[in-house]
Amino acid sequence: MSRGRKKITPNGLDWESLFNKSVGSYFEYIIHSLGQKYSNQVVSENTPFPLPNDWTWSKFADIAELADNLNIEAKLPPETLIHYVDIDAIDNNAYRIREPKLKTVSELSSRARRVLKKGYLMYSLVRPYLNNIAIVEEDKEYYIGSTGFAVFKINQLDSQFIKLWLLSDYVKARFLDMISGFNSPSITMEQFLTTWIPVPPLEVQTKLLDFVDAFQSNTIVSDKAYFDSETEENVLELHESQLMCNQLSTELTHQLDLVKQLRQSFLREAMQGKLVEPNNDGETGQQLLEKIKVEKAQLIAAKKLKKEKDLPPIKAEEIPGAAFRFDIPEHWTWCRLGEVIYDTEGGKSPNCLHQPVVNDEWGVIKTTAIQEMSFLQDENKVLPSNFIVNEQYKIFEGDVLITRAGPKNRVGIVCCVEHLSKNLMLSDKTIRIKHSKELLNPKFIALALNSPLLKPFIENKMVGMADSQVNISQDNMKALPIPLPPLSEQRRIVEKLESLMQTCDALEASIKSSQVQNQQLLQQVLREALRK
Repeated sequence: MSRGRKKITPNGLDWESLFNKSVGSYFEYIIHSLGQKYSNQVVSENTPFPLPNDWTWSKFADIAELADNLNIEAKLPPETLIHYVDIDAIDNNAYRIREPKLKTVSELSSRARRVLKKGYLMYSLVRPYLNNIAIVEEDKEYYIGSTGFAVFKINQLDSQFIKLWLLSDYVKARFLDMISGFNSPSITMEQFLTTWIPVPPLEVQTKLLDFVDAFQSNTIVSDKAYFDSETEENVLELHESQLMCNQLSTELTHQLDLVKQLRQSFLREAMQGKLVEPNNDGETGQQLLEKIKVEKAQLIAAKKLKKEKDLPPIKAEEIPGAAFRFDIPEHWTWCRLGEVIYDTEGGKSPNCLHQPVVNDEWGVIKTTAIQEMSFLQDENKVLPSNFIVNEQYKIFEGDVLITRAGPKNRVGIVCCVEHLSKNLMLSDKTIRIKHSKELLNPKFIALALNSPLLKPFIENKMVGMADSQVNISQDNMKALPIPLPPLSEQRRIVEKLESLMQTCDALEASIKSSQVQNQQLLQQVLREALRK
């Protein structure tokens, strides 16, 4: 293709999707450029920017023909079928109506009033930043839209031209400044109608839209000047810059995924005893397990620990060696979580203020406070001042916590509380794992339960009607099989993993910094283009 036009389709990128993302900016850039080249107009303080000499600025109120309003409840029998379009029926990627809802008058609210006709354009006044725009493509009997839309046509302008202008940065910024309301942030019809729109001659519209159509499908005809070769070339170069930025963004996202895989690989090797050299002090995992059992028996005899029913021996098929090729060193041993911990205990979730604690207030943690590698103490909600916090619910440094209920991807997440400076308690969706502080390393427990080799066992214990809400009982947690190395080896594994995870953290931070810089660069390119 000539005139510098290249077919740029990097792996993982969709030309049309990237075009749709910025088509409003491109369209405004084109109009800006033409105005700078072909204008000697004196622009008033109110109009956005200069236009070519044969263009004019108008307000929607002056040139738009609004759709009729039909009081369907008063004019039509209750059983009359209506083709109804609300915001949910708009495809805001393709800018079209997906499928009208077929309902009777009696089923619809008084908001169903805008009469829709072929060629009219619908623009949602509710959350306008979501770009719920559609061109009505056909006529239907009793075709009605919600009063949440501005529905109109402009005889001097093609509907596609209007749509592109409504996607421009000027319009989006204007409406964002005007928006009001909490539950349904909106602009008013009056604010919409007092918005400026450029009006070019019909033949210019046709040329611009021909170019935009060819641009969108990447089928620009070689050696053809659609409306202005220089401006066309500049906007294509602008899109090429965006493609390059998006290609870099895709690569950075891939790199973040690789860092995540690296973390999982380290955890996998740690639980297979491959991360550090074997223990050389003669102790085995089995001997450590016996020490823990003796300690628990002493605490039960002293009535400091409640006796629980014995856990069944681990069956051969429960050990993940065959299914996951999960072999452990000979001096380690397999055991159930309940054998090496004292107990598990949960919390409560009273009605709280939806704000984090400050000063000496008490708060209950959210499940998001528990992350695989860290405890986020600011993820909490303030408890009512009259709520008395039971000692057994309080969180302390050194606690091992696990999420027991919520979305599937948030259940079974384990962390060790290393630093705590706030007054916090467990929620009813989180559990503390009580353990011996002398015979078990708490960080090792968390790392083991978070490892990709043990996650399948946790997932198999989850129950629930849907992935959006599952849970795992405390008894099922205690039945989980885990590998147990000697205590000194646990400590060395944790120390090695922490060092490796710090390296991963640094890599991740560097990649995320590059992502921010990449986005800033793209925005700067678009801003500079509009300033030229």
